[in-house]
Amino acid sequence: MGDAPVFSNHGCRLNAYEVAAMTELAQAAGVTNAIVVNTCAVTAEAVRKARQDIRKLRRAHPDARLIVTGCAAQTEPATFSAMAEVDMVIGNTEKMQPATWAALAPDFTGSTEPVQVDDIMSVRETAGHLIDGFGTRSRAYVQVQNGCDHRCTFCIIPFGRGNSRSVPAGVVVDQIRRLVDRGFQEVVLTGVDLTSWGADLPATPRLGDLVLRILKLVPDLPRLRISSIDSIEVDEALMQSIATEPRLMPHLHLSLQHGDNLILKRMKRRHSREDAIRFTEDARRLRPDMTFGADIIAGFPTETEETFANALALVKDCNLTWLHVFPYSPRPDTPAARMPQVRGPAIKERAARLRAAGDLAVQSHLAAQIGQTHHVLMESPRMGRTAQFAEVHFDADQPESRIVTATITATTGTVLRA
Repeated sequence: MGDAPVFSNHGCRLNAYEVAAMTELAQAAGVTNAIVVNTCAVTAEAVRKARQDIRKLRRAHPDARLIVTGCAAQTEPATFSAMAEVDMVIGNTEKMQPATWAALAPDFTGSTEPVQVDDIMSVRETAGHLIDGFGTRSRAYVQVQNGCDHRCTFCIIPFGRGNSRSVPAGVVVDQIRRLVDRGFQEVVLTGVDLTSWGADLPATPRLGDLVLRILKLVPDLPRLRISSIDSIEVDEALMQSIATEPRLMPHLHLSLQHGDNLILKRMKRRHSREDAIRFTEDARRLRPDMTFGADIIAGFPTETEETFANALALVKDCNLTWLHVFPYSPRPDTPAARMPQVRGPAIKERAARLRAAGDLAVQSHLAAQIGQTHHVLMESPRMGRTAQFAEVHFDADQPESRIVTATITATTGTVLRA
């Protein structure tokens, strides 16, 4: 193993963003001979995979210091500190602090506690270590929010991330300006509960206000994209942005979770099936080329074939294209874990049916693009993405990190050809 720390990331795009930030912090502190596993806690299966990865990495690097951090480390530090393979457990707040990494450097002479996990609910400072570009050379991700104030019955993430807190708009705009100056063509706003941005800031601005401010104050930014949102929290300014701002990309990933009103109520979601359908219809009326992705859980406790059918029907009713399907697995200490559970084989079978519906939706969307002209942001010489985030392959090299105009000629599998 070389001197530089090895990072293994599990889970969401925000986790990946934070790995990029931790890499910078570790390098600045001079940390060497270390393995850092950044865990996810979204499902019990995610925690199991993290434990499996830790054992594998320890076998591969027996002499390195092995550090576990992330949401699962925050929510169940004892689980990981009890593993013989683990040398240190660091919480989600601690992992973003320079002092934590300074204490891991070879020349540090003080003592370090093997478990450094404070009460995440007491954290009030603004989210995010700011990094000047994570992702590809063409696309950068900017964390504008962290934490969540909602308490969905299946979710443990608020206890891993803490309460919602926002990066002030001025800080976000300054960072995006720096990214544009460095040549990035697209910026993606990201967070744990993105549509709650601003609730903790003076004058309680909304996400739409932030989007409009970015587009106004950074006129040289070609493309702005927003990641997963809660459609019931979308504000008028964001709808205005969808209608009037061509630089806001026509692709929204929705945190829907289900399509049956009784299940949504038991999940403690704040929207109904009708709300979801209404939002997608309104957004597509304002922006006809809008595409939607969605998170949907299969096999939530008490789900029947009848209630599952409503989730399956939501794919067509909302005209969803890009699905993230999660087979339900109970998280300890969540209300849903105490509800009557659906049998494992039924969960697996329903998840497969949802994924099949998603595959058909993708094929339909891609087929409709043949003959259409798209502006494609090149991520490599022969691969880029449309504004709707469909992958496009080219037969000849294109200028990397640039937006090219291309006519779609065919589809192959899940990609377009141009």
